[in-house]
Amino acid sequence: MAASGVARRGVMSRPLVDVRLESLSTDTGPPPHLADVSLHVRYGEFFTVLGPPHSGKTAVLRAIAGFLPQSHGRVLVDGEDIGRLPARARGIGYVFHQGALWPHLTVEQHVAFGLEQLRVAPDEIERRVQVVTHRLGLAAVRAARPGALTLDGQRRLALARALAVEPRVLLLDEPLAHLDPVTRKTLRLELARLHRDLAVTTICATRDAADAMATSDRIAVVADGRVLQVGDPETLYRRPTSRGVAEALGPANFLPVRVVEIRELGVVVETTRGDRVPVPGLGAFREESPGLLVLRPETLSITEAAMARGPGIPGHVSLRVFEGARYLYEIDVGANDTIRVDLPAGELPVFRLGDRVRVEISSDMVVLLPAIDNTPAPSPSV
Repeated sequence: MAASGVARRGVMSRPLVDVRLESLSTDTGPPPHLADVSLHVRYGEFFTVLGPPHSGKTAVLRAIAGFLPQSHGRVLVDGEDIGRLPARARGIGYVFHQGALWPHLTVEQHVAFGLEQLRVAPDEIERRVQVVTHRLGLAAVRAARPGALTLDGQRRLALARALAVEPRVLLLDEPLAHLDPVTRKTLRLELARLHRDLAVTTICATRDAADAMATSDRIAVVADGRVLQVGDPETLYRRPTSRGVAEALGPANFLPVRVVEIRELGVVVETTRGDRVPVPGLGAFREESPGLLVLRPETLSITEAAMARGPGIPGHVSLRVFEGARYLYEIDVGANDTIRVDLPAGELPVFRLGDRVRVEISSDMVVLLPAIDNTPAPSPSV
């Protein structure tokens, strides 16, 4: 973690800051309202608020920016309570979901707009416009208006406008939404590279797990205006504490089970059909406790039923989809339960519909959750 007061690299010169939300609640604007949200975004961190539509992720950004009044709690930037400051005085750069670009202004005029409002000297405005448009790949289209740009170009322009004023904190609301897959991957990498080079403290709101995991130092998963879990991408992906978190981080199988044996290093669970699977870790589970087994499709493998060894769940192939680099299988394991498995396309054999198989499970990639997914209490500041 960077120390307070350390300057950013690149064209930016302001010191790095951290952001704290302390028991933040809101009761205005469209629901969901934030409910006792506490978060700590570290110095120079790329922090993502991840959640489905209407989960409260954009409300977090709007409260920090000063667009959404808070009814309780505090917003602190580098220890300063900015909750009562107007939005324009907070030193926050905000990139809106739809860009919020003005159709009659050129790229150059967009980037210069905030600087002119701050009454920056003309020669400094020109310097910053040159630097930022070059950095965002807009130097060749400075005279163009937004309508002449691609959607990718419009997203870059919105980001350039926000960065030109050298904000203390940069807020990104769904910055990669609605881009085609190839452009999205390219801009995702550029966004990560830009943050690496400038190191401005950045908070991003998105519903896309791939975007969040590719760019973030840490992620907060939110639902219904509450924080479910905070952690680095790998921890959240591999060790979710609730079904809501597991679903937010990408595709997963959820298999109903019950605990049938307590062991020194874990438990053994039984599926509805009676197949048994060892699971590491114990937690609060007891014998006969109902649970939910979380299995990521890409962590599973399939073998012919007659050749299977070790822990696994037998079934038959009910669906196969070829996607070029991989095969997606759906395995019927009985009792109306199915398991999705993702396998590299080069892996042999290729199974056919109806084949009797066994889904093999790596014990260190399994998560056992309580059967009832109660939303955790708001997380403490982390």
